[in-house]
Amino acid sequence: MIAKMIKYDLVLYAAQSGDFVEKLRELGLVDITTTGWEPSEADRQLLLDIEGCAKAAEFLKAFRADGRCDAAAAPFASGEEAYAHYAAAQQQAAALRAEIARLEKTAEELRPWGAFDVERLRELARQGVIVHCLSAQRSIYDKHVAEWSERYTLSEIDRSDATVWFVVVAGPEEEISLDAQELKTPQMDIREAERQIAAGKERLAALDAEFSRVAATEAELASYACTLKERLQGVRVETMARREAEGSLLVMEGWAEKETSERVDALLESYPNVVWIKSDPTPEDDTPVKLKNNRFARIFEMIGDLYARPKYGTLDLTPYFAPFYMLFFGICLNDAGYGLILLIAGLFMLRKFRTPGMMRRASWFATLCALSTIVFGLICGSFFGLSLAEYFPSIPFFDFQGKFFILSLVIGVVQILFGMALNIWTTTRCFGISQAFGQLGWFIILVSCMLAVALPMAGITIPGFTSGSVAFYVALAVGGVLLLLLNNPKRNPLINVGAGLWDLYNNITGLLSDVLSYIRLFAIGLSGGVLALVFNTLAQGFVPEGANIVVRLLIMIPILLVGHGINLFMSTISSFVHPMRLTFVEFFKNAGFEMATRSFDPIRKLDNTNK
Repeated sequence: MIAKMIKYDLVLYAAQSGDFVEKLRELGLVDITTTGWEPSEADRQLLLDIEGCAKAAEFLKAFRADGRCDAAAAPFASGEEAYAHYAAAQQQAAALRAEIARLEKTAEELRPWGAFDVERLRELARQGVIVHCLSAQRSIYDKHVAEWSERYTLSEIDRSDATVWFVVVAGPEEEISLDAQELKTPQMDIREAERQIAAGKERLAALDAEFSRVAATEAELASYACTLKERLQGVRVETMARREAEGSLLVMEGWAEKETSERVDALLESYPNVVWIKSDPTPEDDTPVKLKNNRFARIFEMIGDLYARPKYGTLDLTPYFAPFYMLFFGICLNDAGYGLILLIAGLFMLRKFRTPGMMRRASWFATLCALSTIVFGLICGSFFGLSLAEYFPSIPFFDFQGKFFILSLVIGVVQILFGMALNIWTTTRCFGISQAFGQLGWFIILVSCMLAVALPMAGITIPGFTSGSVAFYVALAVGGVLLLLLNNPKRNPLINVGAGLWDLYNNITGLLSDVLSYIRLFAIGLSGGVLALVFNTLAQGFVPEGANIVVRLLIMIPILLVGHGINLFMSTISSFVHPMRLTFVEFFKNAGFEMATRSFDPIRKLDNTNK
C-alpha cells in the first residue's frame, strides 16, 4: 500500500534557513521538494566529491582484498584530508599506469632491435652516417635481400615467422627505395625501456603506502562522505526554495507521512518565526511516494522499483503481482534440482546478510523463487532434466510439454482479468463508479465469454449460463451498453458510441497480443527442460560401452557440471526477466498503473549505515 502523506507549505526568514534545515535533518521525517534542481559549478564539484568518496570506498574494499594494505599505516587527521590524499594518489596512479602502458607498447616495438648504443647512433648521424631502420614481410625480404645488398649497406637484425627487421646505412642525402616500411629511429633501446617500466612500477607500488593511510582512515572518510551528502541536501533545499520580499523570505514545500505528522507539527510550532500551512495532497501535487507493505510484499518491492513507484492516490500493485511473479518464475525454471541449488544459495545469502536492507530482501526473493521452482518442478516430475515419472510410475506427474501450452494462456487470461478488476476498483475509488462504466462493460463482456464459451471447451458447463442462454445475452447487452453508451456519462451519446467502438477495437487487438505473450511461460520452461535433457544425453553418450562406475563418473560429472551450470545460469536469467516483462507490460497496463515522478526521501542525518 501507499503511505498517506501530508503537505506542508513553509515560510521562514532566509537567514535562518541553514539552522531550520538542520533541525529538519535531525528530525528525519520531512521531504523538501527540490524537483528541477540544476547544480551550479560549485555544486558540480560537490557532486564530484561525493562520487569520488563512493569510488574511494569501492577502491579500498578491493585494495584490502588484494592484500596490499599495510595494517600498521598511520591514519590521516580527518576524512577530508584522507580524501584529498586519495584523490591526489589516484591521479598519480592513473598517470603512472598510462605511462607504463605507453612504455610497454614502446618496448614491444624495440624488442626486435635488441640492445644498442643510442648515443653512438646519434654520433654517427652527426658525422653524416644515417642508420635507417626498416621492416618487411619475410617472404619479400628473402626474395630481394641479395638485390638490396648490392645497392645498399644492409644488415638483418631480427626476424619472426612473418616479419624481418633490418637496417640500411646510407649518407644524409641518399634516398632509400625498398619494398619495406621505414620505421622511426628508436630513441632508446630495450634495456632503457625496461628500466623505465620497472621504475614506473616501483613508483606505482610506492603509492600503496598512501592508500594504506587512507584505508586506516576509512571510517572518517565514510563520515566525510555523509557530511558532503548532507551539505548537498542543504544546497538543494536552499536553491529550490522560492525567495520573496526581496530575498529576505524563503518559501518551501515539504512532505511528511500522515502517521508521523504530529512530530513534524511539534517541531514547527516550537521553531520561531516559521509560518506553515498543513494540507492534504491534491491530484495536481507532485506528491512523493512511500510504500508500506507486509513482509511478503515488501520482498517484491525491489522488482516494482525496477520499473517505477506507483503514483500517489493510485493502487500499489506490489501485493497483487508478487504471487504471480513467484508462480511465473517457478514455471519458467521448472526443475526441482535447479530450484534446490537456488534454495541453497538463498539460504546462504540469508545467513550472510542478517541486517535489514536490499541484500536481505534479495536473499528472501531468491529463497521464495527457489521454493516455487521446487514445487512446480516436483509437480511436473523434473529433476536436473531427469523425468521422475520413469522412477516413480505410480505418481501422476503433470505433463508440462503436452498440457501447459493451453494452461499458460489460461493463466494469462486470469492475470489480465485480475488486473482489469483492480483497475475498475481503483477508478471507482478515486473518481466514482460512473467513470469506470466503460472498463466495467468490457470486463463483463470478457468474463461472460470466458464462462459461457471458453469453459465448455474444457468440459465445464455452468447451468443456465451457456453460449445460447438468455443470461449470457443479457450479460453481453449490459456490457455493451456500459462500453458503448455510458463510457463517459457527461458526453454526447453519439460520441460515446464512436469512442466505445474505437475502445472495443483496441481492447480486442490488445487482449489478443497480451494473452499470447503468456506463451513465453511455456516456451521458456520447455526450452530449459530440453537443454537439461540434452546435457544428460550428451554425458551418457561419451561413456564407452561396458565402462565401470569410476570411468562413467569421471566422464559424466565434468560434462554434467558444465552443461547444467550453463543451463541453470541462462534459465535463471530468463526466469527472472520474462515474468518481470509480463508484470510490467501486460499486468501493469491492464491494471491501469500510473508511475510516480519521485519517491519519499526525507532529509536526515546520514551515517555509515544509511549512506
